[in-house]
Amino acid sequence: MSNIKLFESKQIRSEWIESEQKWYFSVQDVVEVLTDSADVKQYIKRILSRDEILKSNWGTICTLVEMKAADGKNRKVQASDTKGLLRIIQSIPSPKAEPFKQWLAQVGSDRLDEIENPELAAQRTRELYKAKGYPDEWIEKRMRSIAIREELTEEWKNRGVKEQLEYAILTAEISKATFGLTPKEYKHLKGLKSQNLRDHMTDLELIFSMLGEASTTKVTRAKNAKGFIENKKAAKIGGKIAGNALKELEKESGEKVITSENYLPETKKIKELKIVD
Repeated sequence: MSNIKLFESKQIRSEWIESEQKWYFSVQDVVEVLTDSADVKQYIKRILSRDEILKSNWGTICTLVEMKAADGKNRKVQASDTKGLLRIIQSIPSPKAEPFKQWLAQVGSDRLDEIENPELAAQRTRELYKAKGYPDEWIEKRMRSIAIREELTEEWKNRGVKEQLEYAILTAEISKATFGLTPKEYKHLKGLKSQNLRDHMTDLELIFSMLGEASTTKVTRAKNAKGFIENKKAAKIGGKIAGNALKELEKESGEKVITSENYLPETKKIKELKIVD
């Protein structure tokens, strides 16, 4: 969530590059926000055709940075830092230009504050969920799930698990043992595409996903798992612990935990009903 910024309630993907100590923002997202263009790529081409200086420096202003694409997969997209975006904005006639410049400055300032006080990052994530309409009770569970996830991935990192692909495989093992579904299958069940699966989970679904990952962390430490193969075994055990608890709850309550429904705040449901009407 910390890599998704909101400008006038519209999402802008970003990535903090630690080695450079600065944010890089998706150029496509920024142009779309400023212009409301239906075809951002064509709009950028028109900008470059009008501004020869910008065109000749485009390779310097923009760089490829890996961010989450619309299909939910990580892909390299054209991105620029604050200085580069300010140059691009000069070629975009938009009444939002000045407010966006102020927003950019604030984002940079916020990051420096978060480095000094990491708790601010968590607070801003809460504010982002609240702005999307989620209730406080759900937000607190989601924040806890983020913390548990970070603790697990840090454990994997320290134990020789390679990021990206191997993390995804281990996560799928936990999910399969907990819910009987991989994250991909779970998203399909809920009719999701690029959306974050956990942002559409009910309270109980979130709780059991937390239990699976917290149990995996505990088992991983107890067995002192090293490398991908050993951590994969620990992931299956951790997920099974949560899966057994889920089955016991379903047996005693007579209700299914897993649901095809998306978790949507009431405000969003009301808006969707209005659109349908």
